Amino acid sequence: MCLVGLSGFEVVLLFQMVRNQNFTHTFGFKMETVKPMGVAPKGKIRRTFAKVLNIHKLTGVAPEKEMKKIKFDSKNANLSESFYKLEEEYERSLALEALLAKLFASVSSIKAGYAQLQHCQSPYDAIGIQKSDNLVVAELKSLSELKQCFLKKQADPNPERTLVLAEIQELRSLLKTYEIMGKKLESQYKLKDSEILFLREKLEESMKQNKLIEKRLNQSGQLCNPLDNLHLSALNPTHFVTYLNHTVKSIRGFVKLMIEQMKVAGWDISMAADSIHPGVFYYKQDHKCFTFEHFVSNVMFEAFHLPYFSTSTSTESRSYKKKKKQSIAEREMLFERFIELRSMKSKDYLKARPKSRFARFCRIKYLQLIHPKMEQAFFGHLHLRNQISAGEFPETSLCSGFLEMAKRIWLLHCLAFSFETEAEIFRVPKGCRFSEVYMNSVAEEAFFPAADGSPESEPRVAFTVVPGFRIGKTSIQCEVYLSLSPAVQRI
Repeated sequence: MCLVGLSGFEVVLLFQMVRNQNFTHTFGFKMETVKPMGVAPKGKIRRTFAKVLNIHKLTGVAPEKEMKKIKFDSKNANLSESFYKLEEEYERSLALEALLAKLFASVSSIKAGYAQLQHCQSPYDAIGIQKSDNLVVAELKSLSELKQCFLKKQADPNPERTLVLAEIQELRSLLKTYEIMGKKLESQYKLKDSEILFLREKLEESMKQNKLIEKRLNQSGQLCNPLDNLHLSALNPTHFVTYLNHTVKSIRGFVKLMIEQMKVAGWDISMAADSIHPGVFYYKQDHKCFTFEHFVSNVMFEAFHLPYFSTSTSTESRSYKKKKKQSIAEREMLFERFIELRSMKSKDYLKARPKSRFARFCRIKYLQLIHPKMEQAFFGHLHLRNQISAGEFPETSLCSGFLEMAKRIWLLHCLAFSFETEAEIFRVPKGCRFSEVYMNSVAEEAFFPAADGSPESEPRVAFTVVPGFRIGKTSIQCEVYLSLSPAVQRI
């Protein structure tokens, strides 16, 4: 039994009756007296509670528990009805989601089939075209069935399974599309590769034909050099740039001979380059030759801004520094020397004029350029050095390359001082930012995009390979090697 339906007074009275074991006519009926006991049996207590509850029924007073139960049953019925409505709406939305998933999966399959159909056109594949056509037709039929199901409101009996299958179908279609795109790109790569090979062969053939034509024109005397038949009145910076290019070629030819001698002597090229410019980051191992070009250019172009490379008397050099413009007589004299030496071989000129300024220039520059330890390592003795100091240049490949380079630099110097305005030479200090106006990079790799676009990763000038020039208002770019900063190299 439960005490929830009783009032407080009734519960107190009930427990008092049980404790005294003496029932009176309080409730309007006669109760039998029972002998007192130490503990009332459980059966009697249960019967007493039952009687009290029967009194409530007889008097017509409903217990509070019964009222609450009725109210709870009505609320429960409303909740059940709402739950059923939510469940129906969820099933309806799930079925619609499954329908849309099947729709997108079919569209992806049609797209993959159309891509495969295009791929099979070139090269022509009849079996592949038939398979692609069947796939597209089947998916179009599936789309038509989905349309009918939607119009007739036929719900999918298992939408969860349909969702999973549709996702698998869509992923397979995407994978198939990407595979077809990969095959297409691969075929395009092969086509471009074959085009590159064809163009390379064509370029080599054109270069061979150009060399043959140039050789024939040289033999017939029909090839016109901008410096041929040149007059002082027609001299302009373009002629200087043309001869500067020839000079740079001769410098690189001599550097190549010098590096070959280093390798024969067993020198470590990397260590030698690092001794000239330590801490420089080279994009390629072959780029270390630019370090030796820088070294040779620095020695050979030293005092280029002075007349005759300051081989004349100090008084003449000091007086020349005060001049801003050349006199016509000086220009004509230097231009005549340019024309005279250009038409002769270096050795012939040195034999004819062993005490000339050019001969002195060659002796000084060779002794500055080829260190005694270097000559000892190359040839095993210093006889060559002694002969050159005496005014004799022996018949060796290194000496021939040096004389050719020295001749071109001397002629470039004469040509620079043949202009009305003074020619100036300039170099770019280490660490400067690159400027297209005044510089030309010898390494194309320096302009490749870095991993991070931070300003620290921007390459800076490591050293000047070939100096630049200014003639009047015309600036001729210097050649520089760009390198990354040490902080970026560590990254």
